[in-house]
Parts: sequence; structure tokens; C-alpha cells
Amino acid sequence: MTAPAPDPAPDLFTWEFAADPYPAYAWLREHEPVRRTRLPSGVEAWLVTRYGDAKQALADPRLSKNPAHHDEPAHAKGKTGIPGERKAELMTHLLNIDPPDHTRLRRLVSKAFTPRRVAEFAPRVRELTDRLIDGFAERGEADLIHEFAFPLPIYAICDLLGVPPEDQDDFRDWAGMMIRHGGGPRGGVARSVKKMRGYLAELIHRKREALPAEAGPGEDLISGLIRASDHGEHLTENEAAAMAFILLFAGFETTVNLIGNGTYALLTHPGQRARLQESLAAGERGLLETGVEELLRYDGPVELATWRFATEPVAIGGQHIAPGDPVLVVLAAADRDPERFAEPDTLDLARRDNQHLGYGHGIHYCLGAPLARLEGQTALAGLLTRLPDLRLAVDESELRWRGGLIMRGLRTLPVEFTPTGR
Repeated sequence: MTAPAPDPAPDLFTWEFAADPYPAYAWLREHEPVRRTRLPSGVEAWLVTRYGDAKQALADPRLSKNPAHHDEPAHAKGKTGIPGERKAELMTHLLNIDPPDHTRLRRLVSKAFTPRRVAEFAPRVRELTDRLIDGFAERGEADLIHEFAFPLPIYAICDLLGVPPEDQDDFRDWAGMMIRHGGGPRGGVARSVKKMRGYLAELIHRKREALPAEAGPGEDLISGLIRASDHGEHLTENEAAAMAFILLFAGFETTVNLIGNGTYALLTHPGQRARLQESLAAGERGLLETGVEELLRYDGPVELATWRFATEPVAIGGQHIAPGDPVLVVLAAADRDPERFAEPDTLDLARRDNQHLGYGHGIHYCLGAPLARLEGQTALAGLLTRLPDLRLAVDESELRWRGGLIMRGLRTLPVEFTPTGR
């Protein structure tokens, strides 16, 4: 007997795929774990979907983060990064550079994300969480994306960077345009990036003029970047602006999606949600901590790792990748690989062996992961404690996921609950 023919290759990057990409990724893991694919932008790239291959690729120094290594045809020019970042002179940031520049810049900014600094920031995150919940608790309904998951990390990262309170709503507007991924006016993302670049240049100039001789306790990150030097080499203004930009961009959208996707997963898994609520009511944090890691694995905020480009011939999963070829590691597929995770399609908040790739791996591991974990844990604990009967206000089939290649997140998350006082 001949073996049955495999199911046909699934369609990628459709609206149906966006709603639930995991069956397609399971097919790719089994049949074409490293596959050359034409993306919606017209760029051709290799998709890496198995956990072992993904971990190798994320740490392989032959896969550069610098877009200068892309052997790109004319029609693909500028389509492999954040829209508008080239024209806005914001390319020199941690997602686009390799050692030794990456090592130098990462060392300068890493002081803002030490466990101690993040712990000092915890009361502010709790304050923001409670304030945002206060804004809709008495109504009995809310859109948790626009009223909670989105503003929480925006205000938190603005505080960390040192954006004055009176300017933070502007940042919220620009950031909102940046995460629409095609849902707003044509060219809106690039315009928002340009406005943000102009503002950051002005803010850096103002802070440099007023910078005290010695750093005070809890100095904001932009002031720290201005002050910072590494073996006598100061950041250029372009580097400082690009660093502030990418910390804002990478530091808020991932957390929007962590809170949104995580809340949605809990609302659609009532048994797991009840376990977590019981644990929180008992004053325990263990299940909250392992639970956020499981939510990152199960339906994480970053679907594909950011772009990499082969600098020499590379073999991944039996495929030979030519110099200049783009490589996209599919974190969402790797984190449901049954070769690595038992029952990978099951949500288990108590999962212990959980070395997921949700925040990457290797030298480009997400610098802001400790802050994102704090925000995710605080946000979910606040929602489940203060709004214990939280439930979806629409059928699951009515929810829509944002377009875009790298991130995975809901456009809206309408919920209902018993109205409460503040």
C-alpha cells in the first residue's frame, strides 16, 4: 500500500489564518519545517517553524540583524522593517545591528531593566492598572484592548523613558497609529514614526540642556542614555533617539498583546481561569508567574521573530540558505512543537518545563522581558481580582486579529462584568 498523500499546503497570511494560525504551523512543522515563502509584501523569506531549528537560528551569528545584508530586489526595498524608520533615521537600534555595536548599545541601556529597577517600578504599574480599571469598572463593560491593554504599557514605558506627563497622550496617539498595521490611513505608520522621531530629538535636546552633573536615584532612561558612555564612547544623538524609539515600540506592543491575548485565553479556558483566581484569592503568586509564562508560550505576543539575513551560506533543518536571504523564525510555531512541549495545544498554567521562545533567545533576547512580565502579571491579577465575573461580550467568531507580520494581537476585546465601585 502506498502512504496517503499529505494534506495540501495551507494558505498563509489570510484572515482565516490570522484568526488561528496554529493548524497551518503544525502542517509546516511536519512537512516543510524550513520553507521559502512569498510574504504579502512581495518579499521572499525562509520560515523556520520547529523548536530546535528556531533556537539554532535565533543564536546563529551568521544570521545578521542588519538589513544591509539583505540581497533585496528593488520591489522589496524598505519592506523588511518598521515602516518609516529608514527615512526617520531610526535604523541604529538593537533590532537592526550586530556586535560589536549591539553589545555596546545593549550594555548602555540594560541598566534600566535590571531586576532591582523593575521591582522599584512595580508600585507605579499597580497604580496605573488600578487607575485604568477605575475608568470602566462602574460601567459593567469595556474594550480591554483600547481601555486597558494598550494604555497601560504606553504610560509605563513613557514614565520609564522620561516623557513628561503632558506629552504622553501624544505618544499614545502615535503608538495607536503604529499598531494598526494597515487599519489606519495609508502612510499613517510612517507619519507617526516621523512625528515620534522629531519629538524624541527635541526631548533629548531639552534633557541634555538641563542634565544635572550627577545622576539621581531612579533617573529616567533618556537622561541615562544621554549621560551614558562606554569606555569613553558616547551615544550619538541618532543612536539615543533610535534606542528610545525601539524601546517604546518594542516595549509597548508586545505587552499590549501579552495582556490582550492572555486575557482572551483565560476567558476561553474557564477551568484554568478559575484555578488562577483561587490562587490569587489565597494570596499566592506561583501560579500567576508560571501562568504568564504559559500564556507567552500558548498564544504569545510576538508571532515571528524580527528579520534576520544570512551573511554566508547557512544550513537550517536540511535547507541551504543563500547569503542575503531573509530568515523569519516563527516563534508561535516553535512554542507549540510537540517534540519540545508535552500536549503543546493545551493551556496549562502550572506548566513547569516551559523554556518557550516568546521573548527570543541568544544575544537578542528581549531586553524588556522583566518589565513586560511585571506588567502582564499585574494586569491579569488586577482584572481577575477586581472583575471576578469578567466574560466576553461577543461571540469568539466576531473577534478580529490585527494584520501584520511580526506581532499577534486582537483589534478589540469587548467584555462584560458586574459593575463595581472604585
